[in-house]
Amino acid sequence: MRQARVFFYVQHLLGIGHLARASRIADALAADGFDVTVVTGGTPVPGFPAAGIKHVALPPVVAGDKGFSGLADGEGNPVDDDFKARRRDMLLEAFGECDPDVVIFEAFPFGRRQMRFELMPLLERIEATSPRPLVATSLRDILQERNKPGRAEEMLALVQAHFDLVLVHGDPAFARIEETFPFAHEIADKVAYTGLVAGSPPAAPSEHFDVLVSAGGGAVGKELIGAGLEAAKLLPAELSWCLITGPNLPQADYDAFEASAPGNAKLFRFRRDFASLLSGARLSVSQAGYNTVCDIIRAGCASLLVPFTAGGETEQTTRALRLEKLGLAGVLPESEVTPARLAHHVETQLTRAKPAMPPLDLEGAAHTAAILRERLSLMPVRPSRSA
Repeated sequence: MRQARVFFYVQHLLGIGHLARASRIADALAADGFDVTVVTGGTPVPGFPAAGIKHVALPPVVAGDKGFSGLADGEGNPVDDDFKARRRDMLLEAFGECDPDVVIFEAFPFGRRQMRFELMPLLERIEATSPRPLVATSLRDILQERNKPGRAEEMLALVQAHFDLVLVHGDPAFARIEETFPFAHEIADKVAYTGLVAGSPPAAPSEHFDVLVSAGGGAVGKELIGAGLEAAKLLPAELSWCLITGPNLPQADYDAFEASAPGNAKLFRFRRDFASLLSGARLSVSQAGYNTVCDIIRAGCASLLVPFTAGGETEQTTRALRLEKLGLAGVLPESEVTPARLAHHVETQLTRAKPAMPPLDLEGAAHTAAILRERLSLMPVRPSRSA
């Protein structure tokens, strides 16, 4: 039997969380025997997707600002119609080359509305394909609240018209899709919970720190790193600090932070062993992004969460407050971050007992592969690819 082929579209605009989660899923699909092609449309991030995964890189676009207003190219220039047409054509060509059995849209139509210029033509091409591939959307467990009238109805209509499967990457014991999407009951037959997409249990840490401060991809989080460096100067020098800025922090900012770092603090752009470092840290200080929280739960370390809220973002705040209610994290609002307040919260969290992590399902990547394999078994067998 030939390998089933998966065409996986992922667009990261600001941080790298969407790309990191999609890469974990792509790895699990490949390990399960799928032939996986990942299409990315953001700025390149070393190691994502992993070596061995087929990769199509579209000309990169990023968010015009922290509020996701508009799109810019890799040099920061607003994208024009010609640029969009080139990306659309490349995407459609890649789809034709792949001839997939499964197409996965990361976030869309529940997010990435800015990419409709290429995703709607792709959906139209899929609908015109015979035999038609299985179409799935890949979602975080907690969705961004939509305040603009008609947006939720638009998402519902697209799912009903084009999607066979809504993969919710969460444990329903922690969060359910109906809590953040008002029309979930109308697509209940398409929803499948995969569990949280966490990484594998980490190796033993090569270094131990009292406080590990991380800022995700680094496109946002500059203020948290700066406050962390200053907080380290306010607390006892015996405390060891590790601060990871993320690869997208501008070089000038990184250089300034490096020059001002106290002797008990180590600064890094990126650590491939981040998950291992968490398991050896007394306290994690971070935003409340999906992947970071999965790593924290896997590591079982104490955490202080500073949810990202720019541009009206609500998803991280919802996640952080749920974890706080369960006794698994402290929460410091982004608007209240100062060196003194951060130092106070770090000191408070360090005095608390290590949290008892709940038995949440963390095997979402492998479960995604199993769900797709089962759904494909119910579909007509596609013919072998012609030479």
